[in-house]
Amino acid sequence: MNAQVRSGANAGRQAQQAADSKPVRVLGRVGLAAYGLVNLLFAYLAAKVAFSGGGGGNASKQGALQTLASQPGGGVLLWVITIGLVALAVWQLAEAGVGYAYAGSSKRRTARRLGSAGKAIAFGALAFSAGKIAAGGSAGGGQQKTITAKVLELPGGQILVGLVGLGIVAGAGYLVYRGWKKKFLEDLDLVRASQATRKAAIRLGQVGFVAVGVAYVLVGVLVLAAAVTYDPKKSTGLDGALQTLAKQPYGPLLLGLIALGVACYGIYCFFDARFRRG
Repeated sequence: MNAQVRSGANAGRQAQQAADSKPVRVLGRVGLAAYGLVNLLFAYLAAKVAFSGGGGGNASKQGALQTLASQPGGGVLLWVITIGLVALAVWQLAEAGVGYAYAGSSKRRTARRLGSAGKAIAFGALAFSAGKIAAGGSAGGGQQKTITAKVLELPGGQILVGLVGLGIVAGAGYLVYRGWKKKFLEDLDLVRASQATRKAAIRLGQVGFVAVGVAYVLVGVLVLAAAVTYDPKKSTGLDGALQTLAKQPYGPLLLGLIALGVACYGIYCFFDARFRRG
């Protein structure tokens, strides 16, 4: 038993060393910066939808990647983004296993590690989309309706889709809470930052997290609508949610504010890359 305990402890130390290694940290910071760029492009597409009243292209992170691919030199930058996002996913996976030693309690540490596990999946999926587009393929963002339709056909499908919708709303609500209460500051080390830099990071993070959370609340509501009405067409993903919002009274104004907030989040990601703990 002692040998097993020692083996487990050694594995934990090795995982911690891997998570704390300079190459992983540097690539992870590159990934955060890459994610910031993706969000800035996403904000641009959301703004186009707002100004066009419901048109303007695919306003999603996959749409942002496709927009980048169509620019001169975009393919090379997409590969850089792909590598950075893969590194970011690996970093978050390591954090999910052994990270957040600075968390105040074991309960808090466990919650943060579960959050990192979710982020690792999300960043991995986005990295896959980026790599696929860079290789000349499509992100496949239009498959959500098909997936929702297939799930609705399963026994208890409405309940499953409803649970997914509730999960999205809950996760989005946490993003809003994280921004409003400035919980994101737990991950930053701003001791050496100037007062102006510290203030900018805080304000950008507050506005950015709230805006991204609101955007995903819309997605969750539409998924719930698909479950309640048994209509997979109502589950349209992020682009569809923003397109739907743009067609509502005062929708373009609200969508414009969301786009501005997402742009703030994109800029915040650069601060995150610079001042992330570790």
